[in-house]
Amino acid sequence: MIKTTTIFVLLGALLGIVAASYIVPPALSWYTEPGGLPHSGDVQALVQIPSVIKYATSKLIFGQFVGAIVGAIVGLVIGILFVRRGRQGPVKPA
Repeated sequence: MIKTTTIFVLLGALLGIVAASYIVPPALSWYTEPGGLPHSGDVQALVQIPSVIKYATSKLIFGQFVGAIVGAIVGLVIGILFVRRGRQGPVKPA
């Protein structure tokens, strides 16, 4: 019972991380487009590469963390429902 639920939780967390790895980079590039800057912000030609890399990787890792948490919660719910369904025996006719 606990083993099955734990497997579903870990599988859900892993799927959440994979999904976030595909969803976060396009969302991050959309968020940082020049059109998304405030009206007073100018597009700078020179970029601080280390700070850009730190920003992008920190947002990606945070997105993967959130994906893992959401996936684990979904896996927990599915695991509990799966275990409950497995415990119910066949219905006996009255």
